[in-house]
Amino acid sequence: MLHRYCSKFLAYCELADFSARSIQALTIRLNELANFLKIQRIRSVKKVRYPHLIDFTADYKDPSIHVTKSRVWALRQFYHFLTLHRIIPENIATGIPYPKIEKTVPQFLTQEEYKLLIRHFTVRADSLMGQRNLIIIMLLGTLGLRTSTLIALNIEDIDLTCGLVWTREKGRRQRNMVLPHSICKIIRIYLQSLERKKGPLLLSKRKKRISPRTLQDIFRTAADQLGIHKKLHARLFRHTAATHLNKVAGIDITQQVLGHSRRANTIKYAHLNPDQYALYMKKHPYMKKEAP
Repeated sequence: MLHRYCSKFLAYCELADFSARSIQALTIRLNELANFLKIQRIRSVKKVRYPHLIDFTADYKDPSIHVTKSRVWALRQFYHFLTLHRIIPENIATGIPYPKIEKTVPQFLTQEEYKLLIRHFTVRADSLMGQRNLIIIMLLGTLGLRTSTLIALNIEDIDLTCGLVWTREKGRRQRNMVLPHSICKIIRIYLQSLERKKGPLLLSKRKKRISPRTLQDIFRTAADQLGIHKKLHARLFRHTAATHLNKVAGIDITQQVLGHSRRANTIKYAHLNPDQYALYMKKHPYMKKEAP
């Protein structure tokens, strides 16, 4: 019976325009729930009680805090569907608390580290793959693109005349972004070597769209050659772009460039701006008083 409800729920999610990634996560969590209920010898979803859900989210297979959070979200969505279709009388999952995840300070590359990377890839931009790698580093570190957004870029998404790029963002949002002149120049040279007018912008050696694994290999090789001890990944470059942009442009522009729908997601980069704090401390009235 649970399997039938799960299938209907996932079909409902597709109609509700859930992203493919969300549906994949829901499928995984519901399969875990089915295995848990099988162990508990519970055959009907109508016999599931609140304590069962608490045990499943927090204790089943000793989950990490992020898996627990994912399970709570999945249960809330699933039980909302069950109550909406009057399969059960009330949504008992609404009371399940989300685990408190400790906020960490986002890591980022310093200006010196990022310039070192730019020089490293510029020297190697004498081939098609070298030009591709330089474009990747500059798009990530300047515009703060996500991995999925970067990989999904097509040649026809680029307007070098106007200096714009059409991106597909998280949550199936789409928007235009301004391309800096330096990146436009490199892309123009790259496209001349690529000899294609449409299709994926960033290709692998097999002439197919690059994968996240390819990006990891590019970053790992560069870090090893330059002796950078930080683990290079797309999110690190996104934090780098946000941090340095916030220093010169402020929160509003940074939010626009990163494509954050909520200002709170951008504000976490504000405390990484020591220049603003230094300026404030100089203006602070008590800082002008002479020591007794």
